[in-house]
Amino acid sequence: MIKVQKSIYDEAEPSDGKRILVMRIWPRGISKGKVDVWMKDLGTPKELIRRWKDGKVSWDGFAAEYKESLKGKEALLRGLASESRKGTITLLCTERDPAICHRSLLKDAIERISRAE
Repeated sequence: MIKVQKSIYDEAEPSDGKRILVMRIWPRGISKGKVDVWMKDLGTPKELIRRWKDGKVSWDGFAAEYKESLKGKEALLRGLASESRKGTITLLCTERDPAICHRSLLKDAIERISRAE
């Protein structure tokens, strides 16, 4: 099972299972003990983050580019799919709104792989 609604700033809960930070840059003020695994390669590319924050790319454009950035990372996605079948994993980043966060896109990619295996 994959939970995506968590920000790294939210309190950890036992129901989180394995807490996985999916950001390229470690968030300021967060201790290493707040996560179990840091998978920075699944974070949003830096240039895409800049353009998103500057309003230069729509959500649809962001989503398309983020999905494109996942190409070549299938082994990481398969690993997360396997973890999610064993127990709960929680994808974490600094964004509080999962509706405009790459976590939801990443969750979809992991679930697609999980269903295909």
